[in-house]
Amino acid sequence: MSEAKWYILHTYSGYENKVAGNIMKVVENNNLHHLIEEVMVPTETVVEEHDGKTKTYESKLFPSYVYVKMILTDESWYICRNTRGCTGFVGPGSKPIPLTDEEVKNLGVTTKVAEISFAVGDTIKIVSGSLEGFEGTVDSIDEENGTAQVTVSMFGRPTPATVEISAVQKVEI
Repeated sequence: MSEAKWYILHTYSGYENKVAGNIMKVVENNNLHHLIEEVMVPTETVVEEHDGKTKTYESKLFPSYVYVKMILTDESWYICRNTRGCTGFVGPGSKPIPLTDEEVKNLGVTTKVAEISFAVGDTIKIVSGSLEGFEGTVDSIDEENGTAQVTVSMFGRPTPATVEISAVQKVEI
């Protein structure tokens, strides 16, 4: 399973999309997907009717905030904190505090549902994350948390690992 957790960045008003875009640009340019997995600005579609005209637009759910799913390291902290328009992390003294699983669920920031294309006992290949390239066998699947318990051969030994369902592909024999 990914060790990445959700953090909240505070930005200047109106800079949310610019901050999110700039962070993702740095991640792309420096190939840091293993540190910063996802950046988002939660929005909702609003429909307004005024003078008989209907207007539809995206409204930010939490103005001045950007959500970042990352593994907290000096490098990932520095990238986020020094992005133009970012005023700091949400937490005491701007010290990043990860959201709890319950907070993440309540905020609805994880709407991705991974499709499970394998079953317990299947041979799989890990296609992303720190174990990318390893093959193994599925021991169990935890749909609620979006993870699978697999056994991979590491250093010639069977090693249990928990990986995200989206990081696993069934090996066709």
